[in-house]
Amino acid sequence: MRSILGMFRTADGRSHTGTFLLVCGIFVCTGLCNGMIDSLNKHFQNSFEVSRAASAFVQFFWYLAYFLLALPSGWYARRFGYRAGIVTGLVLVVLGSVIVYPATLVNTFAAFLAILFLIASGLTFLETIANPYATVLGPPESGVARINFAQSCNAIGWILGPSVVGWFVLSGTAQANTSNAALHLPYLIVATLVGLLAGAFCLAPVPDLQPPVEEQTSAGGRRRPRPLFKEWHFTLAIASQFLYCAGQTGIFSFFINYVKDYMPAVPARVVGMLPPGMCYARDGLWHVTDKGSAALLSFGGFTLFMVGRFAGSAILRFARPHVTLGIYGLVNSVLMAIVVFASGWLPVGALLLSFFFMSIMYPTNFALGIRGLGERTKLASSFMVMAILGGALAPLLMGRLADWFSMRSGFVLPLGCFLAVMTYGFLWSVLFAQDMAGSSDFD
Repeated sequence: MRSILGMFRTADGRSHTGTFLLVCGIFVCTGLCNGMIDSLNKHFQNSFEVSRAASAFVQFFWYLAYFLLALPSGWYARRFGYRAGIVTGLVLVVLGSVIVYPATLVNTFAAFLAILFLIASGLTFLETIANPYATVLGPPESGVARINFAQSCNAIGWILGPSVVGWFVLSGTAQANTSNAALHLPYLIVATLVGLLAGAFCLAPVPDLQPPVEEQTSAGGRRRPRPLFKEWHFTLAIASQFLYCAGQTGIFSFFINYVKDYMPAVPARVVGMLPPGMCYARDGLWHVTDKGSAALLSFGGFTLFMVGRFAGSAILRFARPHVTLGIYGLVNSVLMAIVVFASGWLPVGALLLSFFFMSIMYPTNFALGIRGLGERTKLASSFMVMAILGGALAPLLMGRLADWFSMRSGFVLPLGCFLAVMTYGFLWSVLFAQDMAGSSDFD
């Protein structure tokens, strides 16, 4: 027990366990809000009668906020401190969540998109600040363990998000819900939880700790003056991260659509074990409802995502990260090919399993990209965060493919994304070795 508590004790002997638990609360809330938008994508197709491509503007405006505010939120925290940055982010989330109610009275797609942009702006402050803050709430050598634990709390929020929205607005019958009247209810829950968290951060100790001074030289002990974007293991990591975010967001966004379109009839004996509203009868067969699809996303897909996070942390203790990334990319490429070309229960199972193999891709890609950059690590990290723009653009293209052809064909996009991630993982060691050697091939 003492060794665990030691993870949160700084060199001056002060324990920051309570502050770290509050940071974990931030990650639960960010995961909850992120998980909720995947159910909204399907709901707005019904309530506003928009196409799949148009409904993808939910993800576009959401991740656009991350892209636009990643650097400003980091500057804000450096200027005003961790507490100010965190409370500002929490207040923005509360404000956005509260005004969902008047938006239900206006009831336009544009109004909801603007509100989602505002909520995502608050989340950008929180995630940009909470990730590095978790690493300084204790000894430097246990920083990785702290942030991995905090990110696991994020996965808990992801599990809850789709079902929270699905409970209030998605249909539990054959008839789709076309009303937005109850949409403010899940966001009142968010506003209450986040408001309480904001109050706690106002009252609790939030020390403005700073990380140790970074080394001013590269791994070889010599200065590396050449431009950051000539470090090809970093430059290609940005491309790989952009495409990973594209593939992940595309799968999350259209999971419910795929299940509704292609999931086979559910056996009657299984229906008897499910809660009401998960399935409906048609022509003597049982089919999954919108609410049932959201529950499968929550307790099937995102649970596997969380399990993958824990399993991946254990695997990476002895496996080479770049090889693991390459293998996971290969497996997910195969799974996406099954989703596109197979039929029956097999592609549904493959789609669910892909969540497990996506789980470690973002942090592993991030770590590989910034490795060995010395004094340029902070700048490089900002660019890596901005690669989340892939999550804003991909659903638009994926939705267009679905509108033109079929939902199945839209999953060709994640297939291509995972092939690129696989390639980067398998090539990383060569790129890194040449970069660290200062090879003229890369000058």
